[in-house]
Amino acid sequence: MSRRRPEHAPSRPTWRCRNCGVAWPCSAAKLRLLGEYRDDRTALLVHLATLYAEATAQLGDGASAVGLFDRFVSWARARG
Repeated sequence: MSRRRPEHAPSRPTWRCRNCGVAWPCSAAKLRLLGEYRDDRTALLVHLATLYAEATAQLGDGASAVGLFDRFVSWARARG
């Protein structure tokens, strides 16, 4: 019997990790996403931008749009 690894997924509308409780995407989620989209960074950025828009709407005025952009999208940009 194999143990299922806990998923580091966002809990909406708080946008905290369901597994570790920190602001999502947590480090584990970032690593998973980078691996999942390793061959298509553009698709990863589109996915994260979609989640950023959803989080911005749900978190409302209590969260800085710039801070949320950094949290959701900036970390995944290709380093050149």
